[in-house]
Amino acid sequence: MSALPEPIISVNHVSKRYQLGKIGMTSFRDEIQRWWERRRSARNGTKPTDFWALRDVSFDVAHGEVVGLIGRNGAGKSTMLKLLSRITEPSSGEIHLRGRVASLLEVGTGFHPELSGRENIFLNGAVLGMTKAEIHRKFDEIVEFSEIGKFIDTPVKRYSSGMYVRLAFAVAAHLEPEILIIDEVLSVGDVAFQRKCLGKVQDISRHSNRTVLFVSHNMNAIETICSSCVWLRGGQLVAQGKNVREIVRNYIADQSQRREPMWTNSGKSWHNDWFQLHRVYVTDSRGALLTHPARNDEPVTVVIEGEVLKSDPSLQIGYALYNGDGDVLYWSTNLDQPEAEWVQLERGPCRLTSTIPARFVNEGEYRLDLLLRLYRRAWICEPGGRSPNIHFEIRGGLSESPCWIERRPGCVAPILPWDVRTGVEAFA
Repeated sequence: MSALPEPIISVNHVSKRYQLGKIGMTSFRDEIQRWWERRRSARNGTKPTDFWALRDVSFDVAHGEVVGLIGRNGAGKSTMLKLLSRITEPSSGEIHLRGRVASLLEVGTGFHPELSGRENIFLNGAVLGMTKAEIHRKFDEIVEFSEIGKFIDTPVKRYSSGMYVRLAFAVAAHLEPEILIIDEVLSVGDVAFQRKCLGKVQDISRHSNRTVLFVSHNMNAIETICSSCVWLRGGQLVAQGKNVREIVRNYIADQSQRREPMWTNSGKSWHNDWFQLHRVYVTDSRGALLTHPARNDEPVTVVIEGEVLKSDPSLQIGYALYNGDGDVLYWSTNLDQPEAEWVQLERGPCRLTSTIPARFVNEGEYRLDLLLRLYRRAWICEPGGRSPNIHFEIRGGLSESPCWIERRPGCVAPILPWDVRTGVEAFA
């Protein structure tokens, strides 16, 4: 039985400690000053303040994987990238890299403003580890990717920020290491260029069989291109594995502001003769209370519970949905069907549910106002006023297509069927 191949990246119990307020200078004078401060701190009974940017982190990356590294600002992502790039050393633990490493931690590092785009391609390529022969061989491909061929002999100090970023990423994207570390490249440039960058990252992994460690706050991009995921929080490993969607779901839930997904009529307010309201809430696709953001590709269910005090065919119960800007998206009630299909609300306990289908509303925060009235006779709870309301959030799941790595324009984001015919069948 053949042994499993060794991982191309092994991070074993790695920790990184910094001392707050200390700068890593190494002159003799600085060392004397530090020694004296340590003596004075010991005499006063105080201790230097330590900050652990990473604490006992372990994970492996297999050859050819695209690994998403996620976490909020300050989670330890940048420190981990610096360790993997050998910019700094861990305080404890070991990192094994079985291949050449190229790091794209800051787009455009090594550019000189007085030099032309052509000259900066050779300069930046050399800074990133490419040989002169490699740069000559890939020069036309780099210029074509950057889409700034007309300005290639213009000094880059005259470039717009978008042109600068295009050229810088074009150079970095044509490196050929075994391990490529990329930090937030999809946060630069316009949307079309971001998609192009995403496609290039996918191409690097799929066709060049190189390993990519990809850091981004764009969770749709992480889901689209990554085959596994590592989640850091407060310098510690929270989760890792190939179930990227589940890790991203939990990360988004952990980061989101939790707004109340349930309204309970604890004070027995909204008193009327027809319907005593008890609770209004929303659940996810598994029937659990929606305390976390839901995905666009999963349904959300609205639940209204109460007691019918007096049966009346005109009793109308429903809700109005508003987006984060306060614009009403739609109203929905139990009397939306033809009159012949109405269900008579008899006296006693009553539970009404209505499902907001998957692939319907867009990413964003939503407010749901209760609607309760006798149709064309009297309002009990009118949306947009003091009506009971709850909040929920939609994040991710916009499409399986790499064309949508960020929020779609508009209020809704459905995936509609398309019939595509080509050739002789196009007009048949």
